[in-house]
Amino acid sequence: MTDPIDYRDTVFLPKTDFPMKAGLPQKEPGILARWQAQDFYAELRNRRRGREKFILHDGPPYANGDMHIGHALNHILKDMVVRTQTLLGRDAPYVPGWDCHGLPIEWKVEEQYRKKKLNKDEVPAVEFRAECRAYAQHWVDTQREQLKRLGINADWDNPYLTMDFQAEATIVSELLKFAESGQLYRGAKPVMWSPVEKTALAEAEVEYEDIVSTQIDVAFGIVESPIAELVGAHAVIWTTTPWTIPVNQALAYGPEVSYWLVTVNGSKKCLVAEALVDDFAKRLGEDVSLIDVTWRGKGADLAGTMVRHPMHELGGFFAKRRPMLAGDFVTTDSGTGLVHMAPDHGEDDFDLCKANGIEPVFAVEGDGKYRADWLWLGGEGSVINPKFNAPDGPICAALYKVDGLLAASADYKHSYPHSWRSKAKVIYRCTPQWFVPMDKATADGTLREKAMTAISETRWVPEKGQNRITAMVEGRPDWVLSRQRAWGVPITLFVDRKSGQYLCDAGVNARIIAGIRAHGVDGWSDERAQEYLGSDYALADYERVTDILDVWFDSGCTHAFVLESGRWPDLQWPADLYLEGSDQHRGWFQSSLLQSCGTRGRAPYNAVLTHGFTMDQKGMKMSKSLGNTINPLDLMRDSGADILRLWALTVDFTEDHRIGKEILQGVSDQYRKLRNTFRYLLGALDGFSDAEKVAVADMPELERYLLHLLADMDAKLKVAVNDFDFNTYVRLLTEFCNEDLSAFFFDIRKDCLYCDAPTDPKRMAYRTVLDTLFHALVRYAAPVLVFTSEEVWQTRFPDADSVHFSDWPEVDAGWFDEGLAGNWADIRGTRILANELIEPMRRNKEIGSSLEVEYSYPGDPGEINLAEIFIVAAVHHGRETSAVKTTNHKCGRCWRHLPEVVDDGALCGRCADVVGG
Repeated sequence: MTDPIDYRDTVFLPKTDFPMKAGLPQKEPGILARWQAQDFYAELRNRRRGREKFILHDGPPYANGDMHIGHALNHILKDMVVRTQTLLGRDAPYVPGWDCHGLPIEWKVEEQYRKKKLNKDEVPAVEFRAECRAYAQHWVDTQREQLKRLGINADWDNPYLTMDFQAEATIVSELLKFAESGQLYRGAKPVMWSPVEKTALAEAEVEYEDIVSTQIDVAFGIVESPIAELVGAHAVIWTTTPWTIPVNQALAYGPEVSYWLVTVNGSKKCLVAEALVDDFAKRLGEDVSLIDVTWRGKGADLAGTMVRHPMHELGGFFAKRRPMLAGDFVTTDSGTGLVHMAPDHGEDDFDLCKANGIEPVFAVEGDGKYRADWLWLGGEGSVINPKFNAPDGPICAALYKVDGLLAASADYKHSYPHSWRSKAKVIYRCTPQWFVPMDKATADGTLREKAMTAISETRWVPEKGQNRITAMVEGRPDWVLSRQRAWGVPITLFVDRKSGQYLCDAGVNARIIAGIRAHGVDGWSDERAQEYLGSDYALADYERVTDILDVWFDSGCTHAFVLESGRWPDLQWPADLYLEGSDQHRGWFQSSLLQSCGTRGRAPYNAVLTHGFTMDQKGMKMSKSLGNTINPLDLMRDSGADILRLWALTVDFTEDHRIGKEILQGVSDQYRKLRNTFRYLLGALDGFSDAEKVAVADMPELERYLLHLLADMDAKLKVAVNDFDFNTYVRLLTEFCNEDLSAFFFDIRKDCLYCDAPTDPKRMAYRTVLDTLFHALVRYAAPVLVFTSEEVWQTRFPDADSVHFSDWPEVDAGWFDEGLAGNWADIRGTRILANELIEPMRRNKEIGSSLEVEYSYPGDPGEINLAEIFIVAAVHHGRETSAVKTTNHKCGRCWRHLPEVVDDGALCGRCADVVGG
């Protein structure tokens, strides 16, 4: 018996140098270096010049640390937006930027001082600002290189920095627009204040954490009242901020609340809300059943009642009688139903007291201590220190001595605001600050009205973002612009010492702007003050404001100096899109909205896209202390940037989402399948040329069906791009590659590719479709897998331009054929049923492959060769569905079992023609 002939050399197997193993960490830096060497970004701008614009304005991250996973996600999404819009043929420039002023940078520089046991206040301001500038520049340069490594295509050589002199001058110019239009005032109001950082904070700079505080019940003696029974009794307040008692100026009651006068401790008569008597008694350790009620009435009956401060014997401020005032904010949710009023330290307190002619006293200094001349606890603090407020601390001790403290315990759990930078508790503190009014009438409406209109005219993705920012703008107080720090853009105003009004002179303002443009923020100085005022005004008559601007005003102005300045001529105003995390509804989205509405009457953006936050694999917030952080720099070093990009674009980023080892393993598997699809295409197209192309009309049904599927996916991908639905975009692409191609089309046609003659029309049609698929898929994948798609493209076309210069693939609408698609959907369904019968035969080793099976089913195969589609020996029309092992012999070249093969190892007619030909 002769050995079977080996026909392997006659089979047309795919050939490619494209490796199965990606080696991304080693390859990506080389590709990146090639792009940088050819100045890829500038070349793309040249090629897109004159096209329809799409402007994404980059929100500036703070320049104060390494890139983290949130940075990576955010910039990958932005890059995906820009690349998909570019692919669609638009001119989509991308200018990155950084926020360089404000407390984040200043706090880090101060930390360096503290480590060296130096006092920032002893360093000249110009020198300190120079260190802040150098610190920010260091991190700009660091983050820039890290973000480049992600494959982000941007104008990295010319980013915008809020600390550029031109930017600082523009910010000053925008501020002075508010001043000149009367949308600026200085007033004393309680604002969020950080005693640790010694500055006012914006709401966006505050986070809430659960803490345990001291709760106290304090008795204020009633000295005057239209209700005789109350005189000599005590109005009792409850508070979790004992430190505010030294600044008390009034008490508030609810006009519709029912109050009782009850006797406690056997003798002391206390006025409390009826609904809270039980809770009050428990805090005092009293038996509720023994409490005697001697008066009942409504809060409205208390009008005209006066009390005295428990520390009234100190005299002065404390000797003044305190009025009891009607407050519609008073509830019976907790406490005693009576609220002590400290207008320095609460918004409701301030408003109610001001309406009744009671002004703040500014007793608490910026560092949280009472001012030195304050009669009680002068020079002491800090007021946020738990020990200072403790039941055995100085405040409670003093109240206990004068019989004003009824109960105190350090066990009240509640949420409390903290600075998100220092993590220290903040307070409400009344200080003179600069504000932009939300409700001041102007010719085109109030700022709040203009902002609300702009919100309704903006596209929000996801839609719930509109509800979120609407609620925030509807209820927000006036915008506090001033900060008491050193590193930032100054509030460049001169205030008349007599009238208290700021100077509004166009000539003075122009000189100020020119000075900042020439010298930066250091240009706002005493030495240059008279120069700015000119000959018409004397410096002695004016106070030069030394506060700096809220850093959110800085970033809120970026649309002005980036999109309008002309420094980046490829940009234009307004932006088509802003894209940041959902926390920016109260941050950058809102500050940009208010700034632009105040100066231009509309939002600086047409659409806003928001993403959630990245959690660990278990859904927990990432923190270094928990050890559950994922460092994108480590991930790129170990797995490559394309893996990180694929993860970012497969999660539902509009919600909080997860990352972890198992998730990333799944992403790697997904990447591997996509890579193998491209590897197959490259191998199968080896030697393909235009001369081999077949017209669509001359193709078999299967090929035309695949072109239909491609056209269908193409349309859906465009919808996903328009919706910024990148999760769906990637899912459509990967499912098409895995299910329609690898598991179906490629599987069926491998016999044709390997065994048909190169000139066979069916094989030529197949390779024509593969060529179409290649050009489409590599472009679709290019915004996602920026490095891999370039590697794929250069493997096939080593002398061609980058794939990233390409436009969206041309897909003929005529490829849509719903009738054909319906027929093939039925065929695919039958193919699945056939495989369900065949697979157990393979597992039981009844057969080696499906080619050994003859399949019967009660359907009509029609003209389609279903044996080829199902990859079986034969398909028969029968009464029942069945699968049996064929008795046909196996072709020695194509391995198909056919009646014409006379013996195992012999050739079928097709293979004989190819081998013999």
